Amino acid sequence: HRLWGDAVVGYHLLNIILQVVSAWLVVSIVRKLSLAGAWLAGCVFVLHPIYVESVAWISEQKSTLSGFFCLAALLVYLHFYQSRRRRSYLLASGLFVLALLSKSVTAMLPPAVLVILWWKRGRLVWKRDILPLVPWFALAVPMGIFTAWVERTYLFAKGSDFNLFFLERALLAGRVIWFYAAKLVWPANLIFQYPRWKVDPAAWWQYLFPAGVLLVEAALAWAARRNRGPLASFLIFTGTLFPVLGFLNVLPFRYSWVADHFQYLPSLGIVIPLASWLTLTARRFWTANAGRAAALSLLAVLALLSARQSGLYRDDETLYRDTVARNPSSWLAHNNLGSVLESKPGRLMDAIAEYRAAIDLEPRFPQPHVNLATALTKLDDPSQAPKAIAEYEEALRLKPDYVEAHSDLANLLSTIPGRMPEAVLHYQRAVQLQPQVGQAHANLGSALAQLGRLPEAIAEFETAIRLNPSLPELHCNLGVALLQAGRLPDAIAELEAALRINPNLAAAHFLLGTALAQVPGRAADAVAESRTALRLSPDFEPAEQLLQQLLAEQRP
Repeated sequence: HRLWGDAVVGYHLLNIILQVVSAWLVVSIVRKLSLAGAWLAGCVFVLHPIYVESVAWISEQKSTLSGFFCLAALLVYLHFYQSRRRRSYLLASGLFVLALLSKSVTAMLPPAVLVILWWKRGRLVWKRDILPLVPWFALAVPMGIFTAWVERTYLFAKGSDFNLFFLERALLAGRVIWFYAAKLVWPANLIFQYPRWKVDPAAWWQYLFPAGVLLVEAALAWAARRNRGPLASFLIFTGTLFPVLGFLNVLPFRYSWVADHFQYLPSLGIVIPLASWLTLTARRFWTANAGRAAALSLLAVLALLSARQSGLYRDDETLYRDTVARNPSSWLAHNNLGSVLESKPGRLMDAIAEYRAAIDLEPRFPQPHVNLATALTKLDDPSQAPKAIAEYEEALRLKPDYVEAHSDLANLLSTIPGRMPEAVLHYQRAVQLQPQVGQAHANLGSALAQLGRLPEAIAEFETAIRLNPSLPELHCNLGVALLQAGRLPDAIAELEAALRINPNLAAAHFLLGTALAQVPGRAADAVAESRTALRLSPDFEPAEQLLQQLLAEQRP
């Protein structure tokens, strides 16, 4: 961010670089394992449309970054396994730590390494194969537990949307595995947010998914007596998918059980062996030129699909409109599309329609209610105020500690005659929930001042300034409250503090002039402040009135 600021080009460029370097690591790993099709596997990793979400979506940089560190750790560890050099082991361990710190799903790397070693040698020896990975497991297990705790405690990955029995989770896991494998082999109809399936143990056909997984596993285990490769690929693919199979709660499950970026690294369990098999098959049955032509044709098709998929990420409206078109049941997409439309001139009614669609699909979530209420207040129609208040209150019923809902509702109530006391109650609740947010104290102070509760208002303004001392508006608010309370010297000091921060604040000059006019012998200073306010804002009528009054008083 220090390099690029908010310009998106830098982030996209970094994601592309990480993806290309990771593809080179894939090539190196495949060669290290003495498998055919190294370059084909690397090119598929770059060009397959299933990776578009991870690369084109800037927020998924955690996937490309963790992928780079994870693949680098694996490559260096394979070097260590052959050389037994301590330097290689330490470097691989450091890279693994960086992978964990980037995204905790990379905790599945140690068991994946064990599967690779079993595939290569047919058995695992404690000292040679398992013992060096014990420290990695010691790092990975706590990281996984910590992440699960964070998901439940701070991201609220709990509640009715996650209350699944073990049987239901097993049914879900089987379907998830087949879903990802199918999307990888046939990448059609890729969606930013897929429909959220209903897990129903009463539906007989849902048992076919886990039954199919178990059947494939049994068949591959039987075939492993002659060829361990397919079983190893199956174990790596399903094993690295384990954190997102449904046995653990993660926040995105609230919206969908699957997402393309969830299989960013697990997909290599299929991509690498499939690329190797295709290469060996081409060498056996085709000429070298025919094999190259087939590979290039495959990569060209993948490139075209990725280019088309990448176009969906060119702006928010395109992405969410595509999601709504392909997944009309996505309340989140409707809600987010509403936010995009609300920010565009003349699209407020369209935004309101999207918010209402989101609420109709899923009335249990507070955010669309708050968004709808806020949009209704922008219609500049007093008859919409009761509807907006009702939406805010519904959001607070669903989530009593929703700070933004308390603040926004208080802002609306403060504009309605006679409802300022109710606004104060909501401002106070916002302050209780976020005592370190200066604006919350400032809002409460303004409301208290309008009710004439000046001592309380002054205390809130002082707290707001302590939290945000560089905001001149807060000093102005405190100065006005002190002026109303008759504390003239303190008021002047605060207004002067505001002008030290921003000398071009016309309102502060006017208020300072008003205060100085009440101090004997400071009339000339008051006139100067009024003139400065008018110079900065020529249409500032209160300043003009104050200046005329002061000049009239000075005439003999």
